[in-house]
Amino acid sequence: MALRILHFADLHLGIETHGTFRPELGYSTRVQDFLAAFDQVIEAALTEQVDAVLFAGDAFKNADPSPTLQRLFASRIRRLLAADIPTVLLVGNHDRPRSLARSTPMDIYDALQLPGVRVLTWPERLMLETRSGPLQVVALPWLPMGILLADDRLHRSSSVELERAFREHVSRIVREHLMELDPSHPAVFLGHLTLEGGQFGAERSALLGTDPVFALDELGLVEAPIDYVALGHLHKHQVLHHRPPVVYAGSVERIDFGEEHEEKGFVLVTVEPGTYPRAVSCSFRPIRTRPMRTLRFELETDTPMEELRARLEQRMPEVQDAIVRLFLRLPPERAGAVRSHEVRRWLLDFGAAHVAGILIETERLTRPRVDVAHETRNDPVALLERWVSLRSLPDELARAVVARGRQLIERAEAGESLSPTS
Repeated sequence: MALRILHFADLHLGIETHGTFRPELGYSTRVQDFLAAFDQVIEAALTEQVDAVLFAGDAFKNADPSPTLQRLFASRIRRLLAADIPTVLLVGNHDRPRSLARSTPMDIYDALQLPGVRVLTWPERLMLETRSGPLQVVALPWLPMGILLADDRLHRSSSVELERAFREHVSRIVREHLMELDPSHPAVFLGHLTLEGGQFGAERSALLGTDPVFALDELGLVEAPIDYVALGHLHKHQVLHHRPPVVYAGSVERIDFGEEHEEKGFVLVTVEPGTYPRAVSCSFRPIRTRPMRTLRFELETDTPMEELRARLEQRMPEVQDAIVRLFLRLPPERAGAVRSHEVRRWLLDFGAAHVAGILIETERLTRPRVDVAHETRNDPVALLERWVSLRSLPDELARAVVARGRQLIERAEAGESLSPTS
């Protein structure tokens, strides 16, 4: 009997940027968007009657989710348990506290010893018993390079030497687990990491030197009896290799405008019975997510507000239910005629779910002016995105700056000290 697996990753529950806080719920409308995406994944697992669900890490925005967010996450995992679907939860970098002595937000499932749920905090190999037979899983959660600093010989190493030692250490552990696989049973590698050849999206922090990058042959994944490689960490869905399939599921919702044009979803995997090498098929299943729309207009008439309203009315279908940002370019002498608060009201009247910002650009004879939504004025990530939008940066670099800034902001909000090399 064929074995069917649902693979998804990078939920990041708790991100509130580009949303409006709902006091009656205790969280933002953006959290609702992420929950709606999560619900579609759970519904697919139940409808497709999969044999196992593999989550490749980053359940939450950070390692200290509120009790409300933890309850919302747990209620959905409970639906999988009720359907007798074994579920593996991998710890990602956002789930991992800076101190290795602290628990991750998902460790509670192991503490309760809930049958059918496994939380993987450290590299290991496990055997899942499913309705269609056993499934072997070799797991590599996100590991901080600091785990090597207990070795006094590495304290004086350069960052390059430390990364090389880290990759060698991790690869050795992974290879040891791969050698223990039984080729007569289906096997999956589940990892939260950056693989060589992966295309970064808005989450790209490796550009700033914080991500070790592994190669397939370095980890021993190509020659091992592995049927499928299920990955998380990179937010863009992509297939890096075909035999075995090496797949990033991608995030289930858009994190910011760097992912505006990316489809979001999960992967369904079918492993046919038999001995290795087995036939494997996988298909990406898009889900409904909150669209993000960037609108750009160059206003040329003496009545920019009338011109803008007419042009917005023509684009109304794109605005419906979307998070919208608006870029306006016009001569400096007419910039003062644009009433941002009125434009914002138009966009909401036309059905926009949220207005992320309205940027007014002139011909550089005057300083660019950006209108910031009232509810995001105290949101440092949203303000950083506005600041970056005012700079003429390449798209990839702009996304990297936002990603790194978000990382530092989250650490500061958690009360961590930030060194100059953080």
